[in-house]
Amino acid sequence: MIAPAAVRLGPLRLDLIDTYVSWDNDPEIMRGHGRVQPVDREERLAGLHAQLAGDNAHFTVYDSDDTPVGTITLGVDHAVRAAEFSIALGPEGRGRRLAAPATRAAADHAFDELALRNVLLTVLEPNIAALRAYQRAGFRTVGTRRDSGLWDGEVCNEIIMDMIPTDR
Repeated sequence: MIAPAAVRLGPLRLDLIDTYVSWDNDPEIMRGHGRVQPVDREERLAGLHAQLAGDNAHFTVYDSDDTPVGTITLGVDHAVRAAEFSIALGPEGRGRRLAAPATRAAADHAFDELALRNVLLTVLEPNIAALRAYQRAGFRTVGTRRDSGLWDGEVCNEIIMDMIPTDR
């Protein structure tokens, strides 16, 4: 068994725009997010500026060598102290057991720094690796949204998972 590597979360960075674009257009990330259309650089740059100006929590994920390996977003609803979680690990971050520790780090930030009560995520049902990583991080399955996603262009279910502070 491969031991999980240490990760840290840092802010999104404008100088990493080309890396973010390459991750967004990576076939595995597109597949995992149910997207079929690539993102162009100008579109992603506009999105990055909006992310940097907004009040949600957006992070770059770094491995133990301080190499950027992915991104995380917590879409925060401050009124109800809840957030929706999303992660995208680029090719340099996959297969290294980084998803669960990165997810835990984001959950720690959500509960300890933002004082949230709940973090929710949805994952496409065929994405078994992601489901396992989220379970290792402490997320629990709370439901299924039927026929609401696309996996390799085919309709699939989304699994709804959430976490509260005591699940960590």
